[in-house]
Amino acid sequence: MPPSRRQAAVIDIGSNSVRLVIYRLEGRAIWTLFNEKALAGLGRDLSSTRRLSDDGIETALKALRRFKIVLEGWNADDISVVATAAVREATDGAAFVFRVMSETGFQVRVLSGEQEARYSALGVIAGHPAACGVVGDLGGSSLELTPLAKPHAGVSLPLGPFALGAPRTIDIDKVRRKTDTALQPLAQTFASPEFHAVGGAWRNLALLHMAMADYPLHVAHQYEMSRSDAIDVAGFVARQSRNSLEGIPGLSKKRFDTLPYAAVVLETLIERLAVQNIVVSAYGLREGLLFEAMAPENQAGDPLIEGCEALTTSPGLSAGLGPALERWISPIFAELDCQFGDRDRVLIAAACRLSDLGVRLHPDHRADLAFDQVLRAPIPGLSHAERAFLACAAFSRHTSTLTHPEQAIISRLLSPDRRLRARTLGAAIRLGCDMAGRNPDLLDHLQMLLTPEKLILRADPGWGDMLLGEQTLKRAGTLAQALRVKLSLA
Repeated sequence: MPPSRRQAAVIDIGSNSVRLVIYRLEGRAIWTLFNEKALAGLGRDLSSTRRLSDDGIETALKALRRFKIVLEGWNADDISVVATAAVREATDGAAFVFRVMSETGFQVRVLSGEQEARYSALGVIAGHPAACGVVGDLGGSSLELTPLAKPHAGVSLPLGPFALGAPRTIDIDKVRRKTDTALQPLAQTFASPEFHAVGGAWRNLALLHMAMADYPLHVAHQYEMSRSDAIDVAGFVARQSRNSLEGIPGLSKKRFDTLPYAAVVLETLIERLAVQNIVVSAYGLREGLLFEAMAPENQAGDPLIEGCEALTTSPGLSAGLGPALERWISPIFAELDCQFGDRDRVLIAAACRLSDLGVRLHPDHRADLAFDQVLRAPIPGLSHAERAFLACAAFSRHTSTLTHPEQAIISRLLSPDRRLRARTLGAAIRLGCDMAGRNPDLLDHLQMLLTPEKLILRADPGWGDMLLGEQTLKRAGTLAQALRVKLSLA
């Protein structure tokens, strides 16, 4: 049954930016269709005046009036408008909310600190269901910390760059002391070896670390840094002047005033909470709002599997082919050693859902194009190594060529055994698609068995002609070769 589909819009009025994001929701899968922001800096003067920035108010209202036009004709139930720390803390926050209502008709929901923390945690879960540890969402005026095991137990701290002194030149020692003082009472409660970093400033730090480490895959979501690597890059940024930051390619020019503050907060947090591994999340508060609004059956789905299903639903030609392939090839892979532990099952299911990717592309190029799309598609719920694995499987689903594109990326992210397993998986999917003529019902009449010496293909009585194809036997031979066994027809 195809997943439910709808569009939803979220307007996020933050301390630094005002942003509209339009999403396509397909079951558990969340796709970004449109993303526009204005860096209003509403919270720029909050620490000194307790009021919203006058210029920021005007910039924010201009953006919101434009967003109102963009969403003309939308059902109000499909639009969420939320405000966070700056509007929550400002003495004129209520007046701003009233003005937004008067000029745009948007009813702004001002989130409490605990709600903001909870939605950030739900967003991380939406993008990475197996995530554990603590989420930290750094905005312009606040830092929310939330244990993933207890999303309702989050806290909000005045540790955003604006609350710490930005856009003034940073006093590193002062900011570190203030951050450490705020974190000290929480250290025992929120200490965790794994920390999920949410927010544009920390994503920029991760992108800088990618460049410094010559990391080959330019995808921020679920990028990981060790404790020492994160401290090194944070310390490097904190010590740079604005002029020096402007000379670093890839950094957002709009964040030069706040990035050193974000770096010191991250460095102090890592030390105080005994963090050993930092995982960057491109999902946060907005995706958390969408996740909470999903039906329970959608929340229970796997975003990787459903994302792969959704990625091929429109161009694909055979409904139900992915699940049928999964049922057909799973017994073979159950006989093999695991490459990703408990994740093997999910990755096999996801690769089968990608079987139709590329079917409408030119046959001479579809393997390369499918590889590139999977490697960089905004599908949540997978690590970078898993992303590379699925890309290689998608490549081998369309060709028996052994040399993958972008060898530097694949060699860095996958061991030889995992590369071989991806090739084997792709070959099995290719065999199933060709053997059944991409008719999922026909796979029920064909069994595939694996012994230590043989790959056995066996058809039901009366269905033996399925095994007569010259091309399909060639596909079966390719799979047997990848499994390092002989092919046998029964």
